[in-house]
Amino acid sequence: MPQPNPELATRWFEEVWNKRRRDAIGELLAEGAPIHDGGITVHGPEGFYAFFDRMTAAFSGIHVTVEETIADGDKVCVRWRCALKHTGAGLGMPPTGKTLQTTGITIIRVADGKLVEGWQNWDMLGLMQQIQDQRHAATYIGAV
Repeated sequence: MPQPNPELATRWFEEVWNKRRRDAIGELLAEGAPIHDGGITVHGPEGFYAFFDRMTAAFSGIHVTVEETIADGDKVCVRWRCALKHTGAGLGMPPTGKTLQTTGITIIRVADGKLVEGWQNWDMLGLMQQIQDQRHAATYIGAV
């Protein structure tokens, strides 16, 4: 089985998050592709747009740094860190203006030059704790 191109995974973070190109979601993510984030699964670009919109409404200056990629078979694993500033009310709480940090790991399955499935695990609770306190984190986690 050919190795997937790790640059596709890196491009996802660069185009979608660092450049905030919403249209890149449709360019890189296959129609109907399941994206699993904790216990929530969304499908394809249409399903992912709500998450993207919520995050970009809450945070400015989003910058994801890809720390490492590992390719195996049709999958690429990405270890990343992210810096962002809480400047909007997109999480249902007033903006704090705080600069925050979080980390995560994303596994992407690739076929025909597109992301066809993804699994994501990131420190959302730690991010929410940096904003306020744990009771808000529980509220947001249920909304994802």
